[in-house]
Amino acid sequence: MSAAAAEVLLVEDDVALREVVTEGLVMDGITIAVAGNGREALDYLGRSPLPALILLDLRMPVMDGYEFCLEQRTVDRLRPVPVWILSAELDAGPRAAGLQVAGFLRKPIDYHRLLGIVRQYVP
Repeated sequence: MSAAAAEVLLVEDDVALREVVTEGLVMDGITIAVAGNGREALDYLGRSPLPALILLDLRMPVMDGYEFCLEQRTVDRLRPVPVWILSAELDAGPRAAGLQVAGFLRKPIDYHRLLGIVRQYVP
């Protein structure tokens, strides 16, 4: 990753998906940081400039996306960062609605739709 502050933080435990999304966004000029779970994401956010957007998987080891969102809402500095949920869970949409997230994108991910979402936050 370059020395520039990340515009997007991708929180995803699936290494293959993380690599594909990262490669695509970098090719489209987006600076991205990655974390393998919610705990890694909170650690990153605690020591780095805030991204414009967080793309968040729900089912991860250590700290899942639900726990991450609940923790994010308790930290004033992190609360304003928009979160988009990326999930294959069939019931994730209704469950994610209670998390006060900006939106929900179902897996498998349509990359063009994902890029359109990212471009709303990173012109």
